[in-house]
Amino acid sequence: MKRFSIPNWLSWVLFLALMLFLFRTDAGKSIVGGAQALLLKTGVHNAPAEPLAEKVAPAGDLLLRNADGKTIKLSDLRGKTVFLNQWATWCPPCRAEMPAIENLYQSADRSRIAFVMLSLDDSAEDAFAFAKEKGFTFPVYVPVGPLPAAFETSAIPTTFVLAPDGHIDQRIEGMANYDTDEFRNYLADLGSVK
Repeated sequence: MKRFSIPNWLSWVLFLALMLFLFRTDAGKSIVGGAQALLLKTGVHNAPAEPLAEKVAPAGDLLLRNADGKTIKLSDLRGKTVFLNQWATWCPPCRAEMPAIENLYQSADRSRIAFVMLSLDDSAEDAFAFAKEKGFTFPVYVPVGPLPAAFETSAIPTTFVLAPDGHIDQRIEGMANYDTDEFRNYLADLGSVK
């Protein structure tokens, strides 16, 4: 029978302290997010570039507020393809996919494609500060009021692609790599359909 020793006890205390530190601080989220970002770079989970079989038109409108306090309605973006990503600062998979979304945003024709990075954080200021700290330039919004039923989800990140006529063309639950030629072409083609 193995005896319990002080060095064994001390190693467990140090291990538990490290785990507590990682899970209670931003460092743990960054490490997990970084590992997931590396996984996305392998191409193992690229975003699908095909529309939903059944088109869904969201009922109701979504009111959004940006960091400057300006509010817009999602319907104000009609006529453009809309890339809408629901995320939160405490979500490692959300953090993992953000660099790819930033790359997509930088390369997209923003005269035809609108981006809505919709934070579901309890604190809007945390979301705006996070995006600024990380150097993301895509537009970050928070919802003003409840989400319409079509945008409700039990998983984040969840991404919706809305066609220029406003119907939901794609719904992707979980993290994905959006920085691919296939997905970029899908968005461009969707925006060119009248």
